[in-house]
Amino acid sequence: MSIIVNPHNSKEEKALLAFLDSMKYDYVRDNETFILSEAQQQEILERDREYEAGKTETYSLDEIIAHFNI
Repeated sequence: MSIIVNPHNSKEEKALLAFLDSMKYDYVRDNETFILSEAQQQEILERDREYEAGKTETYSLDEIIAHFNI
């Protein structure tokens, strides 16, 4: 299984890595720059528009951990 995560800043990246380490998950970091396809770019922009319009919900990492009893 693969999961791709794109943190918005170094603080989020550090929190995610600390979480993965604390759970003893194996992971691979790829520091290469990727070029998104036009369709992927449009999907991201659409999700941003939905978020800004209040059509989606966001949760903090603490809320996600509590929800899944991690």
